[in-house]
Amino acid sequence: MDSKAYNATLTELRAVRDALKPVQRQMEKLAAERDRLVRQAAGYDKATADRLAPAAGLSIADVVGLAPDLAPDAAAAPEVPVDVPEQRPVPVPDVEPEGAVAQLRPAADGQELPAAAAAPPSTPAAAPSPEGAQKVLPSIPAGEDGDRWIAATPNLTSTRPNFVQQPRQMAFLDASTGVLVHRDTTVRLELGSGSVGEILTAVYATIPASVERIYITAGDPWHRDAERYAYLRDAVAAWLNAPLPEGWKTESTRGKDRMAGHLVHERRPVGRWQRGDQHTEIRSVAEWVDPEGADPATVRDAFVLLWKELHRGWPDVVLMGSPSQTGRDLWSRTIPTKPGSKWTEGYPVMSEEIRGLLHATAGQGRTELLVPPRVPEKLPQLTELDRTFAYAKHTWASGVGVPRRVTAAVFAAMSEKEQTNALFAPSHWQVRVTVPEGWNHVGLLPAPGERAWHYPAEPGRTFTTWAGGAEINLALRNHLMPWRVEILDGLLWESGTPLREWSTRLKDAWAALRALAELHGDEQQRTAARLASRAVRSILLFGIGGFAQRPRTTTGTVPVGREDQVPAGAQIIGADGEHITWQRQAGFARDPYAHPEWAAGVWSGARAALLSMRMREDDVHVGALHLPPGSVVAFRTDAIYTTANPAWPYHGQPGDYLLKGHLPGPLTPPTTEEEFFVLQSLGRAHLADEQAGGR
Repeated sequence: MDSKAYNATLTELRAVRDALKPVQRQMEKLAAERDRLVRQAAGYDKATADRLAPAAGLSIADVVGLAPDLAPDAAAAPEVPVDVPEQRPVPVPDVEPEGAVAQLRPAADGQELPAAAAAPPSTPAAAPSPEGAQKVLPSIPAGEDGDRWIAATPNLTSTRPNFVQQPRQMAFLDASTGVLVHRDTTVRLELGSGSVGEILTAVYATIPASVERIYITAGDPWHRDAERYAYLRDAVAAWLNAPLPEGWKTESTRGKDRMAGHLVHERRPVGRWQRGDQHTEIRSVAEWVDPEGADPATVRDAFVLLWKELHRGWPDVVLMGSPSQTGRDLWSRTIPTKPGSKWTEGYPVMSEEIRGLLHATAGQGRTELLVPPRVPEKLPQLTELDRTFAYAKHTWASGVGVPRRVTAAVFAAMSEKEQTNALFAPSHWQVRVTVPEGWNHVGLLPAPGERAWHYPAEPGRTFTTWAGGAEINLALRNHLMPWRVEILDGLLWESGTPLREWSTRLKDAWAALRALAELHGDEQQRTAARLASRAVRSILLFGIGGFAQRPRTTTGTVPVGREDQVPAGAQIIGADGEHITWQRQAGFARDPYAHPEWAAGVWSGARAALLSMRMREDDVHVGALHLPPGSVVAFRTDAIYTTANPAWPYHGQPGDYLLKGHLPGPLTPPTTEEEFFVLQSLGRAHLADEQAGGR
């Protein structure tokens, strides 16, 4: 496609956009009517979510969101398997504890540090959230019961592996065209309808049985019958569980490999099968990177470049099935082994109670859509500013060892210097927060909503939440107006550098591949290098997420009419005419690499930097708080969408804000996710058009 054809396509795209607008309005009206009917039907005393969901074309979770009384009791009491230690519940106090207030004295340029004052009288309960009822987060029990939480899991530490991972041969398949690439061989297969059986038969008639991993680069065969099912998840489950060729069966175990069996995911499923001693898995390359239409040979080249660049930092590197697995394996090979180093015996894993608390109280990226009157009725423009490789900026220091508990009384008894040091150290705090009178900007601290985190900004609003030290410091020390923060409880870790070497090597690989993508003389290799650099980003991003170690979830299906086969404690999440799909929470595994305290620290630092960060080389402050009040339209993890167009410096370094989209106005502000994503796409296309025209 040349420039002329590209611009003509953009013109057609805009026409389609305009034609979609009335259709979207009609869809919104129909959706509102559907929701009304769901609520009406839910009033029937024998109504169930699993019956209503297929009729409405919604997931069971969405039906429960519309009619909370239909929530199944089974979800509240998941079965705990025998090989997982019993997890004591995380209690919620009947009465909020008194807190020690951290506050700022007036000072120029935010130089004054927080100081503790005597515990104030109890403040009124938080007002209901605009987004829904206020959810109460768990607390650490008072006294000895809570003190027992402050411990490491016995006989469980993160130690450096004493073995080398065995590589698995891989092939790359475009399921829409049938093009298969294995090493230097490219063939075109006849895949029929794209069932598992047809793919396995065609692929292994062409390549050796030693190939154990097939990456789908395009075509998404697991969606081939999606129109037959009410939920995409059901279509995926049906594809994974379809009849197999003779000799094949679903993989149930492979020695100590806990990855055996299928992973049902709406867009990135993993299927695992075996035939005798032969094992194979089919998975989406989108786990690693969006291939953006690249052919299988280019994707193969991207994986080759990725391995070569990582090999510079890790001579024993092996690319595993997912970036999360690869990231954790690479990190484990940076654990200190030098005699005399503090952590050569391994990093201790927190107690299950502390891991459960962090899972419940440490959110990830900030996602927020601001609507009128918090933004203008007409937007003069919309600018997207996205932080480059953001999480890599926040891995310099992390909490190590068993944390110290800092109650309100302990915090109040600290000296001013000790309080300051505690808030700047790796930490996680339960706080009662009051938005100051006169505040007219975005919210600073996450609060629990009924279904998601939100960020209160109404002056005088008081709420109780948990947040990391980076965010607490921002609330206390921002350049606009200090917030009132009362410390109720907290966890304070020793500061260490468990992620620094790992992230530094990954950043070096990322920078080298980005440079190659700019300088290589061959267009295909430039594309491969660009994809490889993004795969490095995924390794760090999902590697950090892997440390969070969420509770295990098991999914399965049973035939309709055999509901008695659904395991005890499981929740039915979908159904079609033939199968019922169930899901069961299975608690926390004894994972030696479970460190939610590290993930929570990185996420907290990234959320704080989204609001305010100093670019030292330019001596410039950037972030949402450095934009005019009322100009921020949305946050999306590492990106800000604003009506302003600040000329922030960009050097291509981790954490820098990249201008990624720009759409001139006037524009109607988005009030739904669908409207937001339309404007996001148009803004990116418009900026690309502008940049292409400027060359």
